[in-house]
Amino acid sequence: MSRGSWPELWNRSELADWQETCLIEQLKEVVPANPFWKQKFQTAGIDPASIRSLADLSLLPFTTKSELAKDQSAFPPYGTNLTFPVTDYSRLHQTSGTTTGSPLRWLDTPASWNWMLDCWSTIYRLLGLRREDRLCFPFSFGPFLGFWAGFEGAARQGNLCLAAGGMSSEARLKLIFENQVTWLGCTPTYALRLAEVASLQGLDVSQSSVRAILVAGEPGGSIPSVRARIAEAWGARVFDHWGMTELGPMATECEDDPHCLTVNESACIPEIINPDTGGTAIDGRGELVITSLGRTGSPLFRYRTGDLVELAQSPHPSGRNWMRLQGGILGRTDDMLVIRGNNVFPSSIEAIIREFPAVVEFRIVVTHHREMMHLRIEIEPQTDADGIALAEAITGRIKQRLQFLAEVMTVPCGSLPRFEMKAKRVVREG
Repeated sequence: MSRGSWPELWNRSELADWQETCLIEQLKEVVPANPFWKQKFQTAGIDPASIRSLADLSLLPFTTKSELAKDQSAFPPYGTNLTFPVTDYSRLHQTSGTTTGSPLRWLDTPASWNWMLDCWSTIYRLLGLRREDRLCFPFSFGPFLGFWAGFEGAARQGNLCLAAGGMSSEARLKLIFENQVTWLGCTPTYALRLAEVASLQGLDVSQSSVRAILVAGEPGGSIPSVRARIAEAWGARVFDHWGMTELGPMATECEDDPHCLTVNESACIPEIINPDTGGTAIDGRGELVITSLGRTGSPLFRYRTGDLVELAQSPHPSGRNWMRLQGGILGRTDDMLVIRGNNVFPSSIEAIIREFPAVVEFRIVVTHHREMMHLRIEIEPQTDADGIALAEAITGRIKQRLQFLAEVMTVPCGSLPRFEMKAKRVVREG
């Protein structure tokens, strides 16, 4: 395969050559200019010049979000992971918050931002976006990265893009219908919320012009029952997408390869490790680690994402050679709850709850009783649903699937919070 073809069609040898070249060149540019990486490598006793091949990547230490948060706390407001003077940067985005509650701020130079738009061009190609498609991004255009780059990436390709920040859900629905939008970009939660609001207005979104919904920001896109509810409500194809504020857009579901995320290996070097040992996951199931290859202004080497994935063993239907993740993001290492000796992920609970159409919204409340973790699951049923029977059915299915007895209770209609961005359905009390 010639290097002039699409990167996802390069053979593995060509891809390795590209990744190796990008890695070595980026290390040369970043060190010693970038204080964060200069100090980190010195502390680890690593000379970046000793990294001469992909095989040497494992010599570099892992990087964690807590390190970045600590660095930004010590050197506010942006930390020291800056390869250039602050005056060279033109974009600021930030995460929704770390475990300490403080968001990570991330700066981009014009070159880094353009690289992210290139990543989105690749994503749209894999998604099968058409020239005539009209896109709407119904989310708040604040400092959260969200679909900012997705919006600008599609606009750069010439597609009509509608920003729907600062609008009510009702106004956004009107915008979607009147402008005959064909693609939505939002969180899975908000796709369901829009459908809920439409139903209250007597609108049937399955009869709208929307043919595809690109979801991100939450695990819902990789949960079959959530995908099914969105697809049924909208009468549209649901596509999952994965990225992080710190890394940029890194993976997407392909039009011809549902239920798998394809990692853009021309923009990063992915690894799957055993989260307990840090070694390569022998069975292909573990934590995703990413080294970015184009965001030179604020790069990340061997970044532990905390996301749990499983390597797909079958070849891509179209012969693409990039890494594929079966079932998308399976959970997060820091989300795991230990309930009576069982390891439980909130996404596993959501997968069960979303199998019941009568549940409009839910919340998981985590408490401790006699030093043991306890879950209370609050469900908001439809007005005509039998709440008692619904709670009993969910309790039984959780017991059957997850092997623990959950406390499931109903709450009044409209009492649980609704979310536009990332939903916060796990609440810890005490």
